[in-house]
Amino acid sequence: MNTDFIKWIEHAGFLLEINGKNVYIDPFRIRGELPKADIVFITHSHFDHMNEEALAKVTTDKTRFVAPKETAGKLQGRKVMEVEPGKSYEIEGIPFSTVPAYNVSKEFHPKANGWVGYVIDVNGTKVYHPGDTDATEEMKNVKADVFMFPVGGHYTMDLNDAIKIASVVHAQVFVPMHYRALLGVEGAKKAEEELRKKVKNTLVLEQIQEPYYTLQ
Repeated sequence: MNTDFIKWIEHAGFLLEINGKNVYIDPFRIRGELPKADIVFITHSHFDHMNEEALAKVTTDKTRFVAPKETAGKLQGRKVMEVEPGKSYEIEGIPFSTVPAYNVSKEFHPKANGWVGYVIDVNGTKVYHPGDTDATEEMKNVKADVFMFPVGGHYTMDLNDAIKIASVVHAQVFVPMHYRALLGVEGAKKAEEELRKKVKNTLVLEQIQEPYYTLQ
């Protein structure tokens, strides 16, 4: 399948090119010039997902935001669509739904916060960005063509969790994220090799800027 419309920026930050619109998800550590955002989806308010420095580089006063209630309250003065977990929405002709994002056995991302992942419909291709989450029952029921998941562990699910999830959901490609800065160069390389070995339709996207972990 064609995934050229998906650009990996850094960490959990992506740019989707949808019908001439620049749609960002959790932009972070942006270096250089990137297109101005028409829409920004934010999964939750942690600094590596709702990052004011990154937002300043890609947004304008016309940019629309999508965020869960707790996060929307921190985006004052902006055009924000407030969302809840487990609901369906549409913004500027782009359908999307939300999936609860939370930790099962950790306390970094409580379920009570109402944070979310997004399933965005790109002309019939469904792209799932889970935000920061463990492997949850809700995740197992997500139907997506492009299935992203965090594999860095500690704050989120880890590589083993990702491999297990990939065995029970049906997607055309699985895209790892939220791991390179956490695992370092060698650790990230090993994780990518293991994922490719265990999950045959793994797609490790090339970042559109020099990866931060190589600059540390």
